[in-house]
Amino acid sequence: MNLQFPDLTPVMPELFMTALALILLCTELLVKKKGILAALSILGVVVVAYTLIGSSGTTFGGMFVSDGYSTFFKVIFFVNAILSVLISIKYIAIERVNFGEYYSLILISTLGMMIMASAADLIVLYLGLELMALSTYVLAGFIRYDIKSNEAALKYFLLGAFSSAFLLYGISMIYGLTGTTDIKSIALYISEKGLTENPALSLSMILFAVAFGFKIAAVPFHMWAPDAYEGAPTSITAFMSVGPKAAGFAVLGRVFMIAFASIKLEWVAVFIPLSILSMAVGNIVAIAQTNIKRMLAYSSIAHAGYALLGIIAANNEGLASMMSYLMIYAFMNIGAFAVVIMLRSEDFKGDSISDYEGLSRAHPLLAALMLIFMFSLTGIPPTAGFMAKLYVFMSAINAGYTWLVVVAVVFAVISAYFYLRIIMYMYMREPKVEVSLSTSPSLGLALGVTTVAVLAIGVFPLYLVELARAAISGF
Repeated sequence: MNLQFPDLTPVMPELFMTALALILLCTELLVKKKGILAALSILGVVVVAYTLIGSSGTTFGGMFVSDGYSTFFKVIFFVNAILSVLISIKYIAIERVNFGEYYSLILISTLGMMIMASAADLIVLYLGLELMALSTYVLAGFIRYDIKSNEAALKYFLLGAFSSAFLLYGISMIYGLTGTTDIKSIALYISEKGLTENPALSLSMILFAVAFGFKIAAVPFHMWAPDAYEGAPTSITAFMSVGPKAAGFAVLGRVFMIAFASIKLEWVAVFIPLSILSMAVGNIVAIAQTNIKRMLAYSSIAHAGYALLGIIAANNEGLASMMSYLMIYAFMNIGAFAVVIMLRSEDFKGDSISDYEGLSRAHPLLAALMLIFMFSLTGIPPTAGFMAKLYVFMSAINAGYTWLVVVAVVFAVISAYFYLRIIMYMYMREPKVEVSLSTSPSLGLALGVTTVAVLAIGVFPLYLVELARAAISGF
């Protein structure tokens, strides 16, 4: 029997990422300065990103696919990983959790996301999801002596395990119906055998929607997010708010647009209330928050609602707008968290919204950067956040959901209250406490990159949108 060795070209970035994470774990035993590990991580991720060139194709019997769609998401994951490492270096030293495995866990979690984006089979998808989730649970509880960090990890773990059970139920039902876990074969079987009226198919689709609803923190599956975001180390909150959310959307696009293509009307009817609820709860509850990490957690829930509009449009234009939205969200959200981290010093938390009072007088440059990120998150031109919303709204209008966009615009206006409140505190209040900044070259670099990206994409958005459209041309 002639067993052919699988072609490893499509899986090269994943193999390099695995090797990098293991090398970092071993290097940690040999080096005293943990900054070397951070530099190695960033350098390694850049090398892994380079291996994306020419890695397209399918392997492992069609279970793993490297295409434009997965490549675009992998770029988001790499941006997320590099920026998260940059904002972590000083922060984990201040929090006294400067351990080498921190960087390895970020890379292993990113590896899980990469596998999710390239999964052409539900079993591979599940493997990637668990690899991502388990690493992130550990990172959420990384400040071991802090009870809030322990609580964040525990809640995230319990509800994450709960959502994995929903996913496994959905996979087992779809396998029972079609006899396959291959995403394209499922679509083929459903259309050939005329299973669209089968209630078991609808049930498995709902189970998938629930499982991914947890991962992207859409209401009513968001209950873990505020506590997990508040308790986790701030650098990990930034990492969690972008990476796992983008991975969840990557899988949503592939599973629902391909496997469940023939019951499009049914799943769109499921996602519309999820989107409206996410925008409503995220934006309204954020108004009452006094902790900035909690406020950004609810803001993250609302942004999942906006990005879902791209999935609801259920066409290539919608997918492209959702992809560019997530790329822009990565820059503006990590930028906002970088400012939060800068306010953290040995004797000052900087988590409360009142800590930003009079910031413009003491630190005008930092206040100006926070203003840019808050404008972008609100969706005010000429920032990237405005363009992100514009393209997602246009795709929903073109798909015939004008009323839904009107609802989204109303909630976007509500969101201006709590974002602009931070700006009002910084520029229109007197400082109550003396705030000293914990500056570092890596934090400065992260803030520089995110600010330039938010402004550049805001002025020249077409390049990113065209990239997203090109990425799904073969989808």
